Amino acid sequence: MKRSLALAALFGALSATSAFAQTEINILRAATSPEQEAYYEGIAKAYEAEHDGVTITFEYVANEAYKAKLPTLLQSDARPDIFYSWGGQTLLEQAKAGFTQPIGEMLPQEFLQTIPEAGLNAYTVDGKLYGLPLYATEVVVWVNTELTKKAGVDHTAIKTWDDFLSAVKTLKEAGVTPIIAGGQDKWPLHFYWSYLAVREGGPDVVTNAMAGESGGFENEAFVEAGKDFQELIELEPFQAGFMGTTYETASGMFADGAGAFHVMGDWDYLPMRERSTSGEGLPDSQLAIMTFPVVSDPVSEGGDQATLGGINGWAVSSSAEPEAVDFLAFMLSEEHQKEAARQQLFIPIVKGAGEALENPFFREVSQHIEASSYHQIFLDQFLGASVGATVNDISADLAQGAVSPEDAAAQVQEAWDFR
Repeated sequence: MKRSLALAALFGALSATSAFAQTEINILRAATSPEQEAYYEGIAKAYEAEHDGVTITFEYVANEAYKAKLPTLLQSDARPDIFYSWGGQTLLEQAKAGFTQPIGEMLPQEFLQTIPEAGLNAYTVDGKLYGLPLYATEVVVWVNTELTKKAGVDHTAIKTWDDFLSAVKTLKEAGVTPIIAGGQDKWPLHFYWSYLAVREGGPDVVTNAMAGESGGFENEAFVEAGKDFQELIELEPFQAGFMGTTYETASGMFADGAGAFHVMGDWDYLPMRERSTSGEGLPDSQLAIMTFPVVSDPVSEGGDQATLGGINGWAVSSSAEPEAVDFLAFMLSEEHQKEAARQQLFIPIVKGAGEALENPFFREVSQHIEASSYHQIFLDQFLGASVGATVNDISADLAQGAVSPEDAAAQVQEAWDFR
């Protein structure tokens, strides 16, 4: 496959001097689908064909086992050269411990400019780039348009949190369950509190809190997010027994037409269908997505253009050779990202690659993320395991009216202090 002129120019000398060297690049990834494994294998073979003496080896480990295995590997001589990363606090800790290396100066500006700033920020620690994003996900509001029309709700007119609350009231009055939620797993509920915190506090509210600035996680924005969420909860918007409903069950319920809205990631498009009673779910003609509503009078400006979701990608270990960085850039080229889009493997993050997406919902999400001012990674991942668990806990407590917004914010701050 052809490489970009920028990459070829940068690494031409490297390729010439290492053409006859025996170099093995080991890559560790959380387990994925057979289709994605075949995709990576094709890229590896293409790179090997251009670089004599270089061997690319992918290893796949089940998701939870991967999380348990990686810390041990990074502290050993068997550490991978490139490894799958969710960014966030975990990447920061890996960088601080010296397990990763900065790669920003090893990559051409032309290449870096193809990646949205939000994607680069997710893999930046103290101003240095330690990895690269592969794809992004967005939490959206899935809409059953047949039910909203039945209740007289125009989902395209919902822009603000007040609009959303008004729609919930209208749906209830029409006898339609407004929102399906999987409260038992808690993390689906943290989307509300997290999104509202970013909407209220702006793109820096989380990182400022992590730095202990402006009151930390007891900042007014986090308290207001709890109050906003409580306004919704007081309307009893979810299906009966939502706290005993798993994410998987809720996903299938929405696809069965049990409720008008489902606040969930774009990744649920196929799974919700498979989990439906029919195995087919709602047809595309009855589905729509909308961005999470903004708040009318935020504590700080700037949060209205932010998105919440995941940015999954790769980090480079401290012992990796320059060829590993070269391969990483090769793997994330626009050409290869477009191929992933054509195969519907994931929503690519490289600018313009999303044009190859045929799925209209994935294409819309790609446009949202590319246009966003800031893409906040899920707080239950971004803040690390222990603090993330607290965020999930307080979100579930807020949903049940078991904690005040002030106490919820204080609990997150306490967890951050004692992490």
